Amino acid sequence: MKVLRNKKHQGYTPLFDEHLDPVNQIHGNYKEGYYIGIEVPENDPDIKKLLYGPNVWPPSDILPGWGETMEKYPREALEVAKAISRIIALALNLEVDFFDRQEMLGKPIATLRLLHYEGRVSDPMKGIYEAGAHSDFGLITLLATDDVFGLQICKDKDAKPQKWEFVAPLKGAFIVNIGDMLERWSNCIFRSTLHRVLVNGQERYSIAYFVEPNHDCLVECLPTYQSQENPPKFPLIKCETSMLQQYKETRVVLESYEK
Repeated sequence: MKVLRNKKHQGYTPLFDEHLDPVNQIHGNYKEGYYIGIEVPENDPDIKKLLYGPNVWPPSDILPGWGETMEKYPREALEVAKAISRIIALALNLEVDFFDRQEMLGKPIATLRLLHYEGRVSDPMKGIYEAGAHSDFGLITLLATDDVFGLQICKDKDAKPQKWEFVAPLKGAFIVNIGDMLERWSNCIFRSTLHRVLVNGQERYSIAYFVEPNHDCLVECLPTYQSQENPPKFPLIKCETSMLQQYKETRVVLESYEK
């Protein structure tokens, strides 16, 4: 708690800090995490932007070299994300660097989250989830996991009832979740991945790298994926506006920890 997250959502996040599925969850997620954002000094003009600011680090004598590693990981993961974005662009018949431009992934909102799920038993019938059902907010998410099963996805999120299946961990590979913004851009050609986490008494660790575009990026349906017969399913929205709304709806108010 000495490195509790700050107002920029950087630092330690305790159990129940995040509540993703209030309809089905009786309380927040049974997970704790350490969030690392874009490092920006206090005198930088970008300090006012969401998730940009000085990161919260534990003392270096407790974890020597850890901070340097945690700064290197997102730099390299971003290059992986950009490579994937080029494949997505080609799949959508766009220029290969469509998502790789300065106004998108040139200066992204990209957050690294180190996650630990408690070794309790999830029980959907009682509303107990390690992480409630949700889709990620941004473009894509790169997820690295240990070998403990837990992640479930719903391939058809419009189905009633929804059917869930486990995603097997694959050593040395990323699981790639599609985010809500890609669904908006493609007018649902790419559907964002509805997922949740259930465990059966085993601790579980994962590393999630969330990739969202530039704060000022306008996310709207691509012209080639709309018509009179198929109008845009979502209105235009600025990336930062969408992110602020999502964080406000799903995170515990920071002041509650001071009480």
